[in-house]
Amino acid sequence: MHESERHGVILSAVQDRPVATVADLCQLTGASEATVRRDIAALHLKKKLRRVRGGAESINPPQFVGLAGRPFALNESSHVAQKRAIALAAAELCEEGEPIIINGGTTTFQMVHPLASRRLQVFTNSFPIAEHLLRNSKNTIMLSGGTIYREQNIILSPFDNDVTRNFYARRMFMGAQGIGAIGLMEADPLLIQAETKLIGQADELVVLADSSKFRNRSSLVLCPLARIDVLVTDEGISDKTAAMLEGEGVRLIVAPVAAATKAGKRA
Repeated sequence: MHESERHGVILSAVQDRPVATVADLCQLTGASEATVRRDIAALHLKKKLRRVRGGAESINPPQFVGLAGRPFALNESSHVAQKRAIALAAAELCEEGEPIIINGGTTTFQMVHPLASRRLQVFTNSFPIAEHLLRNSKNTIMLSGGTIYREQNIILSPFDNDVTRNFYARRMFMGAQGIGAIGLMEADPLLIQAETKLIGQADELVVLADSSKFRNRSSLVLCPLARIDVLVTDEGISDKTAAMLEGEGVRLIVAPVAAATKAGKRA
């Protein structure tokens, strides 16, 4: 990525959050820490941003407050092979023509590729999922209404009378910020509220979570483990964690990453 391109990415990132850390900007630009620090210093001298300890912030930050948690763009580049394998295994649970809910997230987004050849009724709160399926499949797509949260690329509504209540789904597919003995965890109260509504519209809850999620924790609990019907993960899950899930009556599907990688290369 050229310097001018990096500067554009950095300036865009500092507009989306209170402080963009050096680590965040390294992931977004693909540049080294030293290069990003030089870019921040140059943009600071040009008065295009404000250099702060560990990163940078906007000189004129947006007044709109976003959701807590990591942006979609940052999560998208982590554990990619595992997410593809998990999404492929999750898509195999879908039966032709059935109504499903796909909650926004970087792992659930990977479901769009195996679903491209299917004909399902898909309700989603994710712009990337809706756009991809509209362009590349014959699935019927329904979007939820509400406020657009740019960082997470999702639409959320705090109101009870939105279109969510009028959609029935055979299955809901969703990710999580973290998973522990206490249940599924999320980072923002509005996410909890919106996802609770969606879960209530589906017969079966399917959670897509790479094995790193079992090490993550958050202060907000979305639902207990017993509420999960199926959990799809990768081969990095420990025996102890697998036993914990199965003890709560969760059907565990471990997706082989190597097989999914081969399938992707053939496609």
